[in-house]
Amino acid sequence: MLALIQRVTEAQVEVDGDIIGKVGEGLLILICAMQGDTEAVGAKLALKISKLRIFRDNQGHMNRSIQDTGGSALIVSQFTLGADTSRGNRPGFSKAANPDDGQRLYDAFVTDFKALGIPVETGQFGADMKVLLLNDGPVTIWIDTES
Repeated sequence: MLALIQRVTEAQVEVDGDIIGKVGEGLLILICAMQGDTEAVGAKLALKISKLRIFRDNQGHMNRSIQDTGGSALIVSQFTLGADTSRGNRPGFSKAANPDDGQRLYDAFVTDFKALGIPVETGQFGADMKVLLLNDGPVTIWIDTES
């Protein structure tokens, strides 16, 4: 799985002009399931993200996790994270999971993240979404479970 994690002071996602998910301080997690990924991979990724010490402590150092801060997460599916740009100018997405597997793995990831006691809002799988965020820091971290 691929994840792009952004520490935010706020973030929201809209579908057809309606806000369907909104968080304050916490994380915006863009997630892409790749071919061959499993629910176990997603569960391990959720645990890893929940423990990442990327929030400031009292001294201003990145030393606290989202679990430590009581923050929330906005989790949005984004298959374009799996783009292959190695050939030509048009990205290919053949390595991303097919839509049925992608939705199943995305839903499982969301369930796993919620099970860690973190408040979660979501986007809508497969929808044309507009994501608005205020990146804090900026702190943006890329995770590829294959590496």
